Amino acid sequence: MQFAPVQMLVVAFDGNRFRGEIWPELERLKREGVVRILDLMLVRKDGAGAVSHMVASDLSWEEASAFGETMGMLAGFARDGLPGAERGAIAGMAEMMDGHLFDEEDAFKLEQLLPNETTAAVALIEHLWAKPLLAAVSRANGFEMFNDWVEPTQIMEAGGRFAAKPAADGRQERSSDLDDG
Repeated sequence: MQFAPVQMLVVAFDGNRFRGEIWPELERLKREGVVRILDLMLVRKDGAGAVSHMVASDLSWEEASAFGETMGMLAGFARDGLPGAERGAIAGMAEMMDGHLFDEEDAFKLEQLLPNETTAAVALIEHLWAKPLLAAVSRANGFEMFNDWVEPTQIMEAGGRFAAKPAADGRQERSSDLDDG
């Protein structure tokens, strides 16, 4: 089973009341085949410090097991090479047997970080839209070398690296990370 790129998104909200905008938008994206929720954990803490949890996933039991097996194999390979891949696959599959990567320990850690009157959600989102693009790259004998999300603040922090700078003849010249100097 092949998976599209996966993003971990963590969001937090003051309070515990919502206007009903987030879930319908997420459902629209899922319905249109843009994303799929691999795992979602929501933790709410009320004004008195009482905590409630909710988990959700779009994966069937078989898909969750396959996801765990794949991720476990990759983690095992990264840690111990080929011998670790098989052990990792078995451990990953076992980890996802309940259909969720996030567990009670993760929920406990998150609730310890949250102040009262706060809600937080941690989601593993599979970007289905990228599957056909990555398949096309693969058919062209290409491979993914780097994949990272760039936030607007990171672009701003890059500052003048991409700004125009005067050339020796007075014209404007673009700068980039690929420049020699």
